[in-house]
Amino acid sequence: MRFGSRIGVDVGSVRIGVARSDPSGLLATPVETVRRGTGDLDRIASIADEHEAIEIVVGLPTSLSGREGAAAGLAREFASSLAARVRPLPVRLFDERLTTVAAQQGLRASGVRAKKQRSVVDQAAAVVLLQDALDAERATDRPPGRPVDPPTAAADGPAS
Repeated sequence: MRFGSRIGVDVGSVRIGVARSDPSGLLATPVETVRRGTGDLDRIASIADEHEAIEIVVGLPTSLSGREGAAAGLAREFASSLAARVRPLPVRLFDERLTTVAAQQGLRASGVRAKKQRSVVDQAAAVVLLQDALDAERATDRPPGRPVDPPTAAADGPAS
């Protein structure tokens, strides 16, 4: 298991849940919910810097059959933009099937009412995602998921 804190990111259309691991990579904990839009990449980069992260793991929502829908496309797009923003810090995409469902069940089991869940469910989903990624790395001794290549300057369009 590599040593160093990781950041987990659960990307939604309105909010982004953020979690972090301890440096030994054993336990994921919630950090905050970032509003999606202007400044979101900068805030996540700042969180990664604050926690001296060795990588960022972004959840890739797929269906139970493994197919990717519109949400997966948005997550890939976000991960690519994030990779460009935090370069050279690695960004990885990790299958996050059912993380939000697991997070909601965990919050319900903890006695958090549905109304209050909205403010923390994104963070809880990021915790589930990151914990799954940490467990996968521990089981395989390989980094979780797939690396995200930031867009190249040529793909971004002509330089001005």
